[in-house]
Amino acid sequence: MMPQVTVVVLNWNGLGDTLGCLKSLSHLDYPRYRVLVVDNGSTDGSPSVIRERFPGIEVMETGRNLGYAGGNNIGVKYALQNGADYVFIVNNDTEFHPRILTRLVETAEAHPRAGAVGPKIYYHSSPQRVWFAGGVINWRHGFTYNLGTDQEDHGQSKEVRPVDFLAGCALLIRRETWERVGPFDARFFMYWEEVDWCVRARRTHYELLLVPEATMWHKTLPHQTHSPYILYYMTRNRFLFLHKHVPFPQKIGALSRGAWGTLVTMAGFLEKGQRRQARAMVWGLLDFLRGKFGPVSRTF
Repeated sequence: MMPQVTVVVLNWNGLGDTLGCLKSLSHLDYPRYRVLVVDNGSTDGSPSVIRERFPGIEVMETGRNLGYAGGNNIGVKYALQNGADYVFIVNNDTEFHPRILTRLVETAEAHPRAGAVGPKIYYHSSPQRVWFAGGVINWRHGFTYNLGTDQEDHGQSKEVRPVDFLAGCALLIRRETWERVGPFDARFFMYWEEVDWCVRARRTHYELLLVPEATMWHKTLPHQTHSPYILYYMTRNRFLFLHKHVPFPQKIGALSRGAWGTLVTMAGFLEKGQRRQARAMVWGLLDFLRGKFGPVSRTF
């Protein structure tokens, strides 16, 4: 019998995207899966509409915005308490090839040391253009990048292979791995939490495998301009990640190089007259230094 999988879809005021995601999930060919929507305190009426349109799907309401980390932690905990062998965490702004879950589970079952596996991800707006084909961490300079980004797919990446991290918008996690590694660190709230979790999994001696034959599409844009709030979380959480995982004395150099890179980026925003973006990065750095994490409590 194939393992039981629970697909966890996090929603926060994203009804249109979530309905599209759920419709796509309904076409999966995997024989044993259920879908759980975790609503993070939406104010757009999402829970009632989702229940009406998809009566077979369970909707859990958190009552407030717990971010990617907190909302998914609740969903995964519930899924495991209710018998899931694997949990497939997906963003709501995604759509899937019908065989994605079958390919992912088959790979995980064939590789017992694989704590988590993930698909190759394309841009939704450009269906053959790669957004993610594995993640790499540059420890010296404290940043991450996606392999294959913006390349047209000509079949150049077919082999299952280990990677530094998998994309948080599509992450199939084995029960045993989550129980040993633990949940996402809720201090991140959003951004960098999946990289942090993947590093913890690898340090617990699990592999993270990219499965190119498992495919999906993400509604993100090439070279998307980041909002001040995204820049805030990216800045703050980058430093939190480095502080957690880089040992002393290398930590001093990593944080210093990260701070210099942040200042250069801020100067670029100021030169373009984008003061809100620069201000957001300043507050991100300051809140890291103050130890202030979780959701941002200010406007930019």
